[in-house]
Amino acid sequence: MNFRIVADSSADILEMENVEFAQVPLKIITADKEYVDNDDLDVEDMLSDLEKYKGKSSSSCPNVTDWLGAFGDADCIFCITITSGLSGSYNCAQMAAKEHMYNYPDKKVYVVDSLSTGPESALIAEKLRELILEGLEFEEIVDRIKDYQKRTHLIFALESLHNLANNGRVSPLVAKLAGVLDIRVVGKASDVGTLEMTNKIRGAYRTMMSIIDNMKKSGYEGGRMRIHHCCNLSGAKVLCGEIRKLFPMADIKIRATRALCSFYAERGGLLVGFEGV
Repeated sequence: MNFRIVADSSADILEMENVEFAQVPLKIITADKEYVDNDDLDVEDMLSDLEKYKGKSSSSCPNVTDWLGAFGDADCIFCITITSGLSGSYNCAQMAAKEHMYNYPDKKVYVVDSLSTGPESALIAEKLRELILEGLEFEEIVDRIKDYQKRTHLIFALESLHNLANNGRVSPLVAKLAGVLDIRVVGKASDVGTLEMTNKIRGAYRTMMSIIDNMKKSGYEGGRMRIHHCCNLSGAKVLCGEIRKLFPMADIKIRATRALCSFYAERGGLLVGFEGV
């Protein structure tokens, strides 16, 4: 049996080694242009365009046909979607899975609602790859990934909440604080997949310390940690360095956000996925 991992583009992954992988793009939409979140898109150009644009912008999730097209001819398929608490991607993937298994009764599809985005979704994808390469059966992988997902978390620190507020993801009152007098907002993905603000911090270094404090409260002890950044590689490296002071053997990887996460995190944003308890 052959396996395939399929993730929507909120995971910020374009390819994976040693396993079949397909990405299903979300879109960023304005009245003038549509940005498809695939490997052809220049994210920096998109951000520059949007910063000059004065109209309304929004995001659009993949439809059922998009998901079906990514399934290919794999016998066993694992899908990872952005949290159902903020997008319809999970529902569309579920409908595609049901249709696919109806048309091909010998195929198996399991859809993971990440209840998160970005680096936490990436951790789930990495774990799925690990379990597939171990040679486990489909049903055992489903059970193991459910257990693993209980131990993964997302912390974020944003300098602007403009796009989140404009698209109804956070309160406009909270959004007004971000960027004012060097204030950054630190938050997390809640247990039900919504965004929960935890701290309002002034200054970059204090923000890093707040991220680390929130991670330790969620049980981080030096395991896997993935930092995704929106045009903030220097901040990601500083955070990585501070973590290594506490946990020298921590498994840390840094990746730039793709279009969807860049749209909502905005310039300077940091997203941290990690293993805890």
